[in-house]
Amino acid sequence: MARENGSSLHDGGRMESPNGAALLALMEKTGYSMVQENGQRKFGGPPPGWEGPPPPRGCEVFVGKIPRDVYEDELVPVFERAGRIYEFRLMMEFSGENRGYAFVMYTTREAAQRAITLLDNFEIRPGKFIGVCVSLDNCRLFIGSIPKDRKKEEIMEEMKKVTEGVVDVIVYPNPSDKNKNRGFAFVEYESHKAAAMARRKLIPGTFQLWGNTIQVDWAEPEKDVDEETMQRVKVLYVRNLMISTTEETIKNEFSKFKSGAVERVKKLTDYAFVHFYSREDAVAAMHIMNGKNIDGANIEVTLAKPVNKENSRRQSLKGQGPIYAEGFLLQNKDDGNITSPSRPLSLPARLNSQQSPSFTGTERCMYPLYPGSNLTEISSFSLKPNHFISAVTRLDYFCNKNNWALPEYYLYSTTGQDGKLLLIYKVVISTTHRSFMPDKLCTILEDAKELAAQNALWNLDPL
Repeated sequence: MARENGSSLHDGGRMESPNGAALLALMEKTGYSMVQENGQRKFGGPPPGWEGPPPPRGCEVFVGKIPRDVYEDELVPVFERAGRIYEFRLMMEFSGENRGYAFVMYTTREAAQRAITLLDNFEIRPGKFIGVCVSLDNCRLFIGSIPKDRKKEEIMEEMKKVTEGVVDVIVYPNPSDKNKNRGFAFVEYESHKAAAMARRKLIPGTFQLWGNTIQVDWAEPEKDVDEETMQRVKVLYVRNLMISTTEETIKNEFSKFKSGAVERVKKLTDYAFVHFYSREDAVAAMHIMNGKNIDGANIEVTLAKPVNKENSRRQSLKGQGPIYAEGFLLQNKDDGNITSPSRPLSLPARLNSQQSPSFTGTERCMYPLYPGSNLTEISSFSLKPNHFISAVTRLDYFCNKNNWALPEYYLYSTTGQDGKLLLIYKVVISTTHRSFMPDKLCTILEDAKELAAQNALWNLDPL
């Protein structure tokens, strides 16, 4: 198969897949080229005889739950049933196995929609069903560990110096001090390719802005909700509230233009959902209240986007779903890669009879407390990370250090094949609009929470 430097099969690249001959036969039959680079194998892009620019947005589908030993020689003929393929990108492991998912770009939007209709839940192997859903081109990066005193204009200027194609920077004010940012920003690029190139340049984890080593990841792309659905929305999404602002205050402020118009309010940290009895009142309130000052903060008001099951398919096929509140969609992490942790999750130390390797650095000892010892009251957040063995405590520390809201834990259960109740937590960090869920279930509640916190830390990679 092709080497990681981008060589093609016809260039004499090494046969990394066990079906190399079948892949060569596919190329000979179709006339498409095949190149492996940067952890993915590209078939086509463009296809033979293609003239003009690539297909427009909306022509690509995401394919999940692909068996690890299935390759293009089986997949391409199946997806050709829906229409002409512009490019087929299969994500690859260094071992030569695929990573369980792929992206298929068709030459038309109609073909992409046809692929979803025909091939979602298609039985690719006996008992093995693939999932197919719309793919979203992500043009936005999450940039963390930014100095909190930097303004939007300064961040944009610096990002333009080090990356190309920057079109906008989104900065959220600190909930407790609106003159500061929250320590992170979202950088919008002119294309997915520009964002990917910027991420590749910044991702090693050594890049600094104003002396801070920044964190870089994909941001969740904006979800598309059809116009017909949005025309029925009666709920407003209110952002940039003060932490101290109460639901009662919000309800009173949004009821001033028309008494009794608000049904209820649900506030989460510094944002809220305001439910109205009628759509007309919701739209009117949006125009009146957007930009208004409540408790010293200038709020932003938009129509809330209802849960769109199709748009959440890609995350669920990869094992991680979006965050929902009050039946409406919030943004969470979408890293553009498989969401399983890059490091294997381990059970808590007490189950393995050994200390978790992630939390080493401080010797675990007990010392006698002598009478008259001088004790000083401190906060756990003043300690260093290596003082914490518990991932739950360590995650709290990391969120506090970044001036984020503390993590929220949502408990789920299922029944195992032996009838045991199995537990798993989803961790939500509302300040960053990101959620994390491990790929293992536990029988003990405390173990499930520890594992969830450990998984969140590994995805955040704070140290």
